[in-house]
Amino acid sequence: RAEVEARSLPMELSEKGGVQNNGFVQNEDFEDKETATSSQEEMPKTCSVDVDPVAVEEAVLKPYAGMPKEVLLQFSSQARYRVTREILFWLVIAGAIVLVCATIAIIALSPKCLDWWQASPIYQIYPRSFRDSNMDGNGDLKGIQEKLDHITYLNIKTIWITSFFKSPLKDLGYGAEDFYDIDPIFGSMTDFENLIAAIHDKGLKVIMDLIPNHTSDKHRWFQLSRNRTGKYTDYYIWQDCRQAAGSVIPPNNWVSVFGNSSWEFDDVREQCYFHQFGKEQPDLNFRNAAVQQEIHDIIKFWLGKGVDGLSFGTVKYLLEATHLRDEPPVNKSQNGESITAYSQLYHDYTTTQVGLHDIVRSFRHTMNEFSREPGRYRFMGSDDDEKEDIEATMMYYGTTFIQEADFPFNFNLINMKNLSGNSISEAVNSWMQNMPAGKWPNWAVGSPNAARISTRIGKEYINVMNMLLLTLPGTPVTYYGEEIGMESIASENVSEEHVNSGPCLATLPEKSPMQWDGKVNAGFTEGNSSWLPVNSDYQSVNVEIQSTWSNSSLALYRALTRLRNEELPMNRGWMCHVWNDSNVFVYVRELDGLDRVFMMVLNFGQEATTDLQARVPNLPSEAVIRLSTHFSNAGKVVNTKLIKTEMGEGLVLEYTTAKHVHTMEAFQGKCFVAEKACYSKALNLLYVNC
Repeated sequence: RAEVEARSLPMELSEKGGVQNNGFVQNEDFEDKETATSSQEEMPKTCSVDVDPVAVEEAVLKPYAGMPKEVLLQFSSQARYRVTREILFWLVIAGAIVLVCATIAIIALSPKCLDWWQASPIYQIYPRSFRDSNMDGNGDLKGIQEKLDHITYLNIKTIWITSFFKSPLKDLGYGAEDFYDIDPIFGSMTDFENLIAAIHDKGLKVIMDLIPNHTSDKHRWFQLSRNRTGKYTDYYIWQDCRQAAGSVIPPNNWVSVFGNSSWEFDDVREQCYFHQFGKEQPDLNFRNAAVQQEIHDIIKFWLGKGVDGLSFGTVKYLLEATHLRDEPPVNKSQNGESITAYSQLYHDYTTTQVGLHDIVRSFRHTMNEFSREPGRYRFMGSDDDEKEDIEATMMYYGTTFIQEADFPFNFNLINMKNLSGNSISEAVNSWMQNMPAGKWPNWAVGSPNAARISTRIGKEYINVMNMLLLTLPGTPVTYYGEEIGMESIASENVSEEHVNSGPCLATLPEKSPMQWDGKVNAGFTEGNSSWLPVNSDYQSVNVEIQSTWSNSSLALYRALTRLRNEELPMNRGWMCHVWNDSNVFVYVRELDGLDRVFMMVLNFGQEATTDLQARVPNLPSEAVIRLSTHFSNAGKVVNTKLIKTEMGEGLVLEYTTAKHVHTMEAFQGKCFVAEKACYSKALNLLYVNC
């Protein structure tokens, strides 16, 4: 029986999932029973229990709720789960590597994004004439703040405000009495801070003027200098003057920009001081390191206030030759004593002297200290018009390795002596051909020191000039009021009674008050009068009425800024000069990778018919008028073999082609690009390796 029980035990243990036991302890009953029997059979010392190992393994590895960690780890180490996990792991790693590589490739191949001073037109404001908020007849900083919506309405994001420092307002405020304060006529420092905050709240940027060459004779520095007080003794340029027959004889024949000698005798110091402009504006001595440091401190002050950029004016006058030799006359036979006009001398010793660009670069270095914060690059412009010397102007760009201005302001389109397709072509090509490689162009058709478009070249050319301005490559600069076609006021309506401006009286007509509406004083002021008369045409030429007309200058201006902002070829593509004659100027804007091309046909002469197919190989026979100075023509299809334009008419034509003009042999040397980029249709992005 014991043998049967022993045989049945493995099966019972197996069914119960038992385990092998190498022995068991005998109990007392068994020992007594064994002693009572007469059998001398020996007791087995061990008892083997047969257990099915597969059953044991399945029982242990079968997952169940509440498994301990050891069992869970054993369960997760089986081959079929480990392989799956490893596959997923390496797929994740490979995907991450591909993503990182793709990101690096996109960054490496992507062109540099246009900075804020490149992406938007600049709107230049003469603050005294923009908007009067306190009814005193003078425009002010609060007035600018009130009209910021007009800037955004124009699709513009950058404002350039001309000088508003505390000043006696000689030379219309460009001779500062205090570089750290606002002239009360424009408001207070609190008004300025509020204006900056409002500008930035609207996503706009602001540039301000800084004229470092001279100060007002009311400036504290000059008062200390004329009294030979400490370090200020040599803050200005002083020289002994000879006296003969009761009159002062200057040290040399140097003449001021405004005419007559550039030396003025000071009774207090009993010496002559030098002034490139008015006698109330003595020149600072930039060969004095302390003077240079003063200007750097001024730069830091205004950038610290939140200004996004500075335009440095009159910088070519910062240094003069120390030898004080007479400048050579233009007419060598002219009697030296009769030379009184600035144009009668070659200014070899009073402009663009050796060391000038070192000073300009130092300004750039100081501004760069404020450009380290992402998205807060500080723009630097130089406002010096070299006129005939284009190479001297280009030097303000700096070099490939040493930066100066982001760009010197371009007045080529203002300085033209006559208007025609040929003269426009010459003005544009002069800049583009001389501009250093990789630099950014800019254009202006109006300024505070030049007659307005309508006055300078005629009302019929207002719209076509704005079309030129906003379709050329680079940054366009619009002087306030040009978007509605304002005219300069008649010079006979301006006199010393309106402003104590001295020799700048001639530049007042283009500074007439902005024409906002048809009300009294054109909405410029709610006071009884304005500092300058409002133009008599204000009832038909104003913002309010033109905003309701679909064919107004204002409507065209807005359409052009939208086109520039929305179309890649217009804001960073190639510009190729196609054709010009006495009447028309024709060019294209195109971008590698895009088959859509824009062609501008602008008439600056008389009515003309142009065969563009004869000028451009493979030009499509038809093109669509995207924009026209005659609004009714927009959307029409024209034959490119027969393009008719009237006097002052401008067309923006759109067509598609696989053959870009800049790739054609015939146009090599006539195509320009500043920030080169190519478009990928597949990825819908720009890249640089075209």
